[in-house]
Amino acid sequence: MLLKLIIIALLLFIVFNLFRAGFIMLRNNPEQKQMSRFLGRRVMHSVLVLVLILLAMALGWITPNPRPY
Repeated sequence: MLLKLIIIALLLFIVFNLFRAGFIMLRNNPEQKQMSRFLGRRVMHSVLVLVLILLAMALGWITPNPRPY
């Protein structure tokens, strides 16, 4: 259960960084942080979620759904 909450929190953080980069792109203020910083965080957290899911499946902490056929 804790692992699922961590994954959900990371996914919400990914969406938050996406919107943050979008607002910076729309405002185009040179004194603010760069948009690429937030997009880079988004990519880094996406990779972290993928690795976390694969590791949890390999260790048996989570199990995928069985095939429907």
